[in-house]
Amino acid sequence: MNFDLSFYKNKKVFVTGHTGFKGSWLCKILINAGAQITGYSLQPPTQPSLFEILGLSDRMDSVIGDIRDFEKLQSTFDRTKPEIVLHLAAQPIVRDSYKFPRYTYETNVMGTVNVLECVRNCSSVVSVLNVTTDKVYLNREWEWGYRENEMLDGFDPYSNSKSCSELVTHSYKNSFFSDGKVAVSTARAGNVIGGGDFSNDRIIPDCVRAAIDKKNIIVRNPYSTRPYQHVLEPLFAYLMIAAKQYENIEFAGYYNVGPDDRDCFTTGSLADLFVKHWGEDLHWINQSDGGPHEANFLKLDCSKLKSTFGWSPNWNLDKAIEKVVEWSKCWINGNDINECMDRQIQEYMSCGD
Repeated sequence: MNFDLSFYKNKKVFVTGHTGFKGSWLCKILINAGAQITGYSLQPPTQPSLFEILGLSDRMDSVIGDIRDFEKLQSTFDRTKPEIVLHLAAQPIVRDSYKFPRYTYETNVMGTVNVLECVRNCSSVVSVLNVTTDKVYLNREWEWGYRENEMLDGFDPYSNSKSCSELVTHSYKNSFFSDGKVAVSTARAGNVIGGGDFSNDRIIPDCVRAAIDKKNIIVRNPYSTRPYQHVLEPLFAYLMIAAKQYENIEFAGYYNVGPDDRDCFTTGSLADLFVKHWGEDLHWINQSDGGPHEANFLKLDCSKLKSTFGWSPNWNLDKAIEKVVEWSKCWINGNDINECMDRQIQEYMSCGD
């Protein structure tokens, strides 16, 4: 299912984390839809960055600021008076959370508090979506997918901080937004992949870097299973949830956003798909670096999202990898990335017709 993006035409949308990988794709979609976007984020987290490649700072109201800086965040809300808030800002890397646990908690927990305080103080807001992660659940490494009513207790500092972000959202929803004036939801998404992700310690960016350098891909844990999905899948789900609850607060809630079971792949199988689509005699090797604990098996049950909205994924993992390779080779060859992404977005949307 694809809902009508024309809902967002002229809507005032506030996006935190807009300079990141997912945030840049999201702003690209919203710009195409004719939304009035304000972004609030740190400088782009990578170099190169998708945000800068797309030239987004010239196409929206882009505010560079720290989500921990409440006064600056509040003044930006006061100036822009948004109707819809999409909260993506986070310290998103598991291994970095072991190195910088305090910063991770400050950003992911108090950052969420700051956003929700701004919403509480801003009478224009109608719809809020806090984007968390599939890793919020107490992971028992079992074979079936986690449902939204499962216990929240992430293991590592990143996952746990996102569990806390969920709980903060639940508390604010019960304590301050129970009068029905503001619809508040969270979305727990699986691992996202897509063109323009230059992050460290992520399998697809590692694959692309190895391919460019004509080296073997290093896979740290080829037997770990994750719910991989193209970045457009959760982004369109976020936009749908925010729009539907804007129109009817009964849709506000907590939603898993992930692929079908057939696209919960091991990391090694994901690397196999990448090698197939890239070609050029690329290979991967199994080489653990003895890093900190990360979950081995994780799946989501997305029945609630499907039954509530009639939602289903448009692209399987094979198609997602194909699109990653397409984007990456477009960028490497110096071709028009905006045009490439417009084409991919349009193709994605046409699949749901």
